[in-house]
Amino acid sequence: MNTLLLLSKYLYRLGLLLAVCTLINGCGAVPSDYQSTTPEFDMAEFFNGKLKAYGMVQNRSGKVIRRFYADLTGTWQGDKGRLEEDFWYADKETQRRVWILKKHPDNRYSGTANDVVGVATGQSEGFAFNWHYTMAIDIDGTIWDISLDDWMYQINDSRIINRTTMTKWGFKVGEITLIIEKLD
Repeated sequence: MNTLLLLSKYLYRLGLLLAVCTLINGCGAVPSDYQSTTPEFDMAEFFNGKLKAYGMVQNRSGKVIRRFYADLTGTWQGDKGRLEEDFWYADKETQRRVWILKKHPDNRYSGTANDVVGVATGQSEGFAFNWHYTMAIDIDGTIWDISLDDWMYQINDSRIINRTTMTKWGFKVGEITLIIEKLD
């Protein structure tokens, strides 16, 4: 009987802890917070042509663990787009990601890429764009599905600041920050 009582108390406390974590993680910004801001972000317009990105990856405690730059090329035909990203990391690793994108009504977008699990979905309001997706990331030889909450803020016609929070099981495991510049 004592074992069942202890287990019951443990599960109750675990449930409370998970509920608190969900509340904390669920109280962030939403795209509508930026509806009256300018310039208006339009993925099909901004990610059309050649771009350059510079960024860093931080672990959950904020330490920079990787730096990189990337060349991006976007092309659009109507509501369908393709974004090619070529990354060069400071540790000499390279990576290529190709996004297949679709523009939907109401400032919504969806997309797929070679290392994205399922479909990414996002929405823009004003100068901000919020993108949610799960990425398969190799960590020391093991592939982990990491959830990304990706925010892009268009500063002017040629620059975006991009901040991404990475989580696993609801817990923050890292962040990505980058600056994207439109070249043409």
